[in-house]
Amino acid sequence: MAEGSAKEIRSSAAHRETRVAVSALVCGALVWGLIWYPYRILRDSGVDGVVASTATYGVALVLGLLFFRHALGKFVPSWTLFWLGLAAGACNLGYVLATLSGEVMRVLLLFYLAPLWTVVLSRVLLGERLNRFGFFVVALSLAGALTMLWQPRIGLPVPQDSADWFGLGAGFFFALFNVLSRRAHSVSIELKSLAAFFGVVLLGLLLLLAGVGHVQMPSANSAWVLIAVIGCVLLMANLIVQYGLARVAANRAIVIMLSEVGFAALAAWLLAGEAPGLREWAGGAMILAASFFSGEIENNA
Repeated sequence: MAEGSAKEIRSSAAHRETRVAVSALVCGALVWGLIWYPYRILRDSGVDGVVASTATYGVALVLGLLFFRHALGKFVPSWTLFWLGLAAGACNLGYVLATLSGEVMRVLLLFYLAPLWTVVLSRVLLGERLNRFGFFVVALSLAGALTMLWQPRIGLPVPQDSADWFGLGAGFFFALFNVLSRRAHSVSIELKSLAAFFGVVLLGLLLLLAGVGHVQMPSANSAWVLIAVIGCVLLMANLIVQYGLARVAANRAIVIMLSEVGFAALAAWLLAGEAPGLREWAGGAMILAASFFSGEIENNA
C-alpha cells in the first residue's frame, strides 16, 4: 500500500510539473505574440526601433547579470558563444523592426520559415543529413512562402518591402541561434540567455554608431517606465520558456509555442486592425504545418 501510495504521489507531482511547464510555454508564446505592441507605443512616442530594442534588452542584460551572477564563474569565452549572441541580436532586432513597419501576421508567418533554415544550417554546421521527411518540411515551407509572397502584378514571389526582409532575416537568425545553441550543448542556459541579451545590445549600438536609426531618447517618464517594464518582461519570458522547454518533449513544445501565431493574430486584429487575406492564410497554414512537422524530422530518420 505504501509503495503504491508513493507511486501515486510521484505520478501526481510529475503531472503537476508538466502542467506548470505547459503553462510556462503558453505564457511565453503569449508574450512573444504581443511584444510588438509596446514597441509600437514607443515608436509612436518618438523612440526609434533600434534605440528601443537596445534599451529594453539593455535592461534585461543588467537584470540578467544580477540574477545569473552565479553562472558567470563558469563563463569561458568562445567563438560559438560570440556568434550565438550576434545571431540572437539579429533575430530580435529584425523581428522588432519588421513588426514596427509591416503587418504583424505577415511578419510572424515569414519568421516561422525557421524550419527551412534550420534543416539547411543543421546540415552545414552539425553535419545532420536531411531525410525524405525533412525534404517534405522544406518543400512545405517554401510553398507557404511562395503562396504568401506571390503578387500577380509584380511577378516573382519575393519579399515586397523592408518588413518582409526583416521578417525573413529574423527567422533565419532564429534558426541559426537554435542550431548554435545545440552545438554549444555544454554551455548553461543562463550564459546563453546573457549572450542573447548582450548580442542585441551590441548589435544595436553598432547600428546606431553606423548611423542606422534615429538616436533620440524619450522625454516622457511613461516611455522610460515602459522600457523598464519591457526589459523585465523579456527576462521573465526567457526564464519561463527555458523552464518549459527543459520539462516538455520537443515535439510537444513546438506545437504549444505555435500558439504565438494565434495570440498575434488576435492582437493584430484587435489592436492594429489587421485582417490577413485568403492568400496569406493559405500560405501561413503551410508554414505553420511545416513548423509543426519539423519536430518529427528526427523521428522519421
